[in-house]
Amino acid sequence: MSEETTKQRILRVAGELFAAKGYAATGVAELCEAANIGKGALYHHIKSKEDLLYQISKRHVEEPLEVAEALIDMELPADEKLRRLSRYQMKTIADHLPEITVYFRDGHHLDGEYRTKLEGLRARWERVWAVVLRQGVDQGIFRSADPISVKGLLGIFNYSWVWLDPDGLLPHEEIADQLADIALWGQLVNTRDRAVPASKATSPAPVALSLSP
Repeated sequence: MSEETTKQRILRVAGELFAAKGYAATGVAELCEAANIGKGALYHHIKSKEDLLYQISKRHVEEPLEVAEALIDMELPADEKLRRLSRYQMKTIADHLPEITVYFRDGHHLDGEYRTKLEGLRARWERVWAVVLRQGVDQGIFRSADPISVKGLLGIFNYSWVWLDPDGLLPHEEIADQLADIALWGQLVNTRDRAVPASKATSPAPVALSLSP
């Protein structure tokens, strides 16, 4: 594993502090102390506190986006693509839980160009899901690719930042597969005529949850 750079440390520590205390309640001096860095060095790596919030908020979308967009052109059935997307999504949430917490809770502090850029990244992520659903409809696998279906499916995964415990009983891959099963059984054509696979008929192991109010 490569050594953490100064900027990576700043982003990690800021994400943890913002997630724990809130963006507005975290001061620059406190951030510098936690990251063991001077204020001058901090502003060598970021433009402003708002820029830091943007850098934190975009990572969970930007990092998996290239892989997800490449999935669109793969020679795979749409239901397999959806399952892979679900795994990308849950891995990202598990790996970047503090940053995602900050985005969903404090992203409204971003204005102007920062908000526009972030909305553009999230629109690209949503488009991948929309295209995969449309491919599934065209293949006769899925029932719908309308905007409500897309946003509903994304909501199943996105809301997991509230309850996901990265140290829980199930790895994120298994959680992703369970959520993908929920999504797929709601989207597959003629689901009432399909028998439940034996592997899915058993009760899953409990998940250790960390519920927020």
